[in-house]
Amino acid sequence: MDTKLHVLIRILLAGLALYVFYGAVLFFAQRRFIFPRHLVRTPPADASDTSGIDRIWLTSRAGRTETWLLPPETGASPAPAVIVAHGNAELIDHWVGEVAALRRLGFAVLLVEYPGYGRSEGSPTQASVTETFVAAYDMLAARDDVDADRIVFMGRSLGGGVACALAAERPSAALVLISTFKSVNAMAAEKFFVPPFFARDPFNNLKTLRNYPGSVLIAHGTRDNLIPYSHGVALREASGRGRLITYEAGHNNCPPDWPAFWAEVERFLREEEIIP
Repeated sequence: MDTKLHVLIRILLAGLALYVFYGAVLFFAQRRFIFPRHLVRTPPADASDTSGIDRIWLTSRAGRTETWLLPPETGASPAPAVIVAHGNAELIDHWVGEVAALRRLGFAVLLVEYPGYGRSEGSPTQASVTETFVAAYDMLAARDDVDADRIVFMGRSLGGGVACALAAERPSAALVLISTFKSVNAMAAEKFFVPPFFARDPFNNLKTLRNYPGSVLIAHGTRDNLIPYSHGVALREASGRGRLITYEAGHNNCPPDWPAFWAEVERFLREEEIIP
């Protein structure tokens, strides 16, 4: 065999071996990237002001999961409600202040923790998180003080995938997605250069939106280096009733102006007649 060809074959085989090793490590370690709960510090039990918050523990196959139900500040009963799914490096504790604008609009807000995050038991996977959110929805929709026909799902980043996974299982009045990806499969191919089927938790948001009958409000930053802006555009195009708000922002600072964003959300919810 020609010496140069022999060397080339050895280089290609070595590269292939390295790629297989890289793919194997990524396959088995991917949930530490998707659900980096080890990086999220849980505040002490008395660190968060939970006055006026109804702490409700749900039980599923994943274990006991914590939810916080924040009542509306105004409006009649039964009230509309929003179920919020946070980002993958956040806790429900971090969202109490952010959702105050929704409460002022008359919404009850349910913050649902992921299994294995914060004070909750279990391990996070697409299956365990979806099961938890379905249980949370069923609990919320059964309450006399909540209008089951006006429950909105909202998610940020990974939480957008969770909101879409819930929308595939339960009805909702609308969806609000912030900095959300097309699917983990797409992220695997585009960001990590591995076949899409490597994704153990696919969160196929494109598929969900193609079949989703309601309206969808999507917010995405053009400078997002983690989840490219093109993903927000693709989600808008997949939805039959999608709207896209574009910000000159990255991933962690989207939206850059929360009061302005909540004003956009309010306009969207009024146009959809979810609130008067």
